[in-house]
Amino acid sequence: MGITERRTRQKEELRTLILEEAWEIVKAEGWQALSIRKIADAIEYSVPVVYSHFENKEAILMEFTRQGFRQLNKKLKKAMTSVKDPFQQVELMAKAYRDFAFRQKEYYQIMFGLGIPACDKVNEVEEIKIMSDMFIEVIENSLTNGTNKKADKFLKFHTFWSILHGIVSIQMVGTSGHSNDMNKQILEDAVSGFIRSLREK
Repeated sequence: MGITERRTRQKEELRTLILEEAWEIVKAEGWQALSIRKIADAIEYSVPVVYSHFENKEAILMEFTRQGFRQLNKKLKKAMTSVKDPFQQVELMAKAYRDFAFRQKEYYQIMFGLGIPACDKVNEVEEIKIMSDMFIEVIENSLTNGTNKKADKFLKFHTFWSILHGIVSIQMVGTSGHSNDMNKQILEDAVSGFIRSLREK
């Protein structure tokens, strides 16, 4: 192995180590507690070394955001392709979304730390756009198969995402006061109402 290849590999290995230790801090203390100094101390390197791989803490959080959306997109794709009926796809994707949120809380909190990403962020981060496109596709197919053909698919997309994120956020911070089974029923009830709005005029 040449010097250039060795340096490239070492750089990638250190980048991976930074992300691994950053994730351990997130799991132990929450993503708000993450700092470049803590990461540097954990990997036993100087702060400038961390900065040589990531411009700032936000760049690290963005990497975790991308990782989270890649995982979520796999779950959504699996739900989407498991059935052909678009209305069932909407239902199963909603369940997959909630399941991901509560099984990967740290990722979800980083992905949506400030709420639903603004349109410019959706367009900037490819992984978010992939998720948006999947939702829009099944919503468009549902509208085609229903009688509410004049409905705006983009409006319905934002409504759907707001339903999912709103319910998950309320339940995640523990303010709903309901059991897990009741929380699932709340989501199912909300999604069934949304599906009716796609199916009927």
